[in-house]
Amino acid sequence: MAIHVVMEPPVSAGKNASETAVFVRDGFYVFGFVVPLLWLLWQRLWLEAAVTLAVTMALAIASEAAGLTFAAPLLPLLISLYVGLEGGALRIAALRRAGWHQWGVIEADNIEDAETRYLLAGEPDEEQPAAAAVAISHAAPRPQPSGGALGLLHYPGRN
Repeated sequence: MAIHVVMEPPVSAGKNASETAVFVRDGFYVFGFVVPLLWLLWQRLWLEAAVTLAVTMALAIASEAAGLTFAAPLLPLLISLYVGLEGGALRIAALRRAGWHQWGVIEADNIEDAETRYLLAGEPDEEQPAAAAVAISHAAPRPQPSGGALGLLHYPGRN
């Protein structure tokens, strides 16, 4: 199952958030790895594409100036790996800069299942009755057992 981050548009957009929500899959983007610059441009990540191009050119110039001609083709591979691994995070960051907010995270096999789960999560469930009020008892709390406990738990009577 894949994890999808649901991003909703700003309220000022005047559109229904559930109709215009964007689902960003969290995972490895193969096309972002193979052709990172084109993938960034396709995703309309203009700033990230410009930075990728500048860093790729700077690494090529630095490796040539240092005399590392064998490393020149390998250094852009690092950028490709970064875009492939962090492509989803780059898209989410660009949407946040545009004023979008994160609705939540949905686990689904594909984008269609994620959209269905998102739309069903927004609808009230008619089958479930309203939650009954919980009576709060003001009786004395249950006594804590004496003795030690495992883990990062409270030891009664000790500070």
